[in-house]
Amino acid sequence: MAEKQAGNGGGLFLFGVMLAIALIVSTTIAMGTVTKIKLTNQTITVKGYAEKDIISNWARWQGSFKIKTTDLVAGYTELEQDLAKVIRYLESQGVRKDTIIVSSVATSTQYKRNEKGNQTNEIEAYFLHQSVEISTADTALIDQVARGATSLIKEGVEFASGHPEYLYTKLDELKIEMLGRATADARERAEQLATNSGGRVGKLRSAHQGVFQITPKHSTEVSSYGMYSTSTVEKKVKAVVTIEYSIR
Repeated sequence: MAEKQAGNGGGLFLFGVMLAIALIVSTTIAMGTVTKIKLTNQTITVKGYAEKDIISNWARWQGSFKIKTTDLVAGYTELEQDLAKVIRYLESQGVRKDTIIVSSVATSTQYKRNEKGNQTNEIEAYFLHQSVEISTADTALIDQVARGATSLIKEGVEFASGHPEYLYTKLDELKIEMLGRATADARERAEQLATNSGGRVGKLRSAHQGVFQITPKHSTEVSSYGMYSTSTVEKKVKAVVTIEYSIR
């Protein structure tokens, strides 16, 4: 009887061992299946970045002048004299007369106010405004003109010099170049991350172009809408792309 019980005990022990082995095997298979599915559907999202220093190849500048007068006819004559002084100044700086854009005359009226400070219908004076503009590939010339333009004040011209705008005219070609470099940078980052995780980069799943930042050379400014600074000749262009790859 004892031998029978011992035999039964041995059978139960063997059955338990086999059941445990079966559970381990089935669990391992199940885990392997889950891992395979996760790897099959796994993706990685990276940002690619590129930057480049550029030199502006075009510049634009505008200046304006005005007079105050009580006589429109006399005022126009005075404004013409001021314009002649402005053009002489520009030519003295090396600007060709045929490249100067002269605006039409704008006129505004100032009315008298009564003792209570309210505006009346009686004309007190007229303001006559005019502007000049030049644009050229010679950025140094624009800088020179803008810096010295206030010397016209010494000649009796009420002149205001605007800030020069320094531009880059090959932006379309530059954007293509920068996108290519940013995409290559994104691929390199993805491959490094995938290698560290034991995988390999597969097909490109999606790509999104970020905004371009064109800033002064040493600026750290950024904008979520992009930026195009025209305040300096030397600039830095920054491009960002966001790319999603599959992982094998």
